[in-house]
Amino acid sequence: MKIATWNVNSIRSRLSHVIRWLESNPVEVLCVQETKVVDKDFPVLPPELGYQIYVSGQKSYNGVALLSRVPLELVDTGFACILGDTIADLDQQKRVITGVLNGIRIVNLYVPNGSEVGSEKYQYKLRWLSVLRDYLKTRLAQDTHVLVCGDFNVAPDDRDIYDPTGKANHIMASEAERQALQTALIDLGFVDSFRQFNQETNQFTWWDYRTGAFRRNAGWRIDHHYLSPELSQRAKQCTIDILPRTWDKPSDHTPVIVELDCPC
Repeated sequence: MKIATWNVNSIRSRLSHVIRWLESNPVEVLCVQETKVVDKDFPVLPPELGYQIYVSGQKSYNGVALLSRVPLELVDTGFACILGDTIADLDQQKRVITGVLNGIRIVNLYVPNGSEVGSEKYQYKLRWLSVLRDYLKTRLAQDTHVLVCGDFNVAPDDRDIYDPTGKANHIMASEAERQALQTALIDLGFVDSFRQFNQETNQFTWWDYRTGAFRRNAGWRIDHHYLSPELSQRAKQCTIDILPRTWDKPSDHTPVIVELDCPC
């Protein structure tokens, strides 16, 4: 069973890329971020691909979706469905969607970027990650097998940046962001599936459009799969597919795929 995550940076702009990739990589579930479209305008996939579509979107910004070859169960969106209305303001930005397949709770996230260290958006990001911890702790109490994936906008350590020099106060690499990610996931027992199988440097999922970053492999690893302890024991591999980043007018991110020994 294969589950992929991909920030497509506009589903309407990248629809042909998604179709092309799924034709060659018929994963069971594709978790998509930054769809940038309201639900009613989410584009239709060719029926022959065989994917059910579950969406939570907004105009021009953010947005997440689950594309599944099998109908998902218990689909919901946002934090408030679990944590209540006290954090409902965080759900104004559409960044969380989840569903269950073969006993696995799949949580698809688009974590805020944060703009720059110390900014109002940065503080929002840290709050969002703090609430994420509460959300995932509650999910773990309900589901044994949990997969959390998406664009986290955080490089967990210096191996995940092409050149970490001078990045200590850089967005996506600051100590506070890394600690928030650690607290929200690793401290709860989640395993970074890519690092289960690959300890090498120069393995990236995002390259800035500017300065020929992809050509120079000047990238960051900010798109991840995290598996609950029991589920991580069923992981077979986790890989980054850089091919779509070579296509014409690509997303600045590329897919990351985890393969699991299931049913669980």
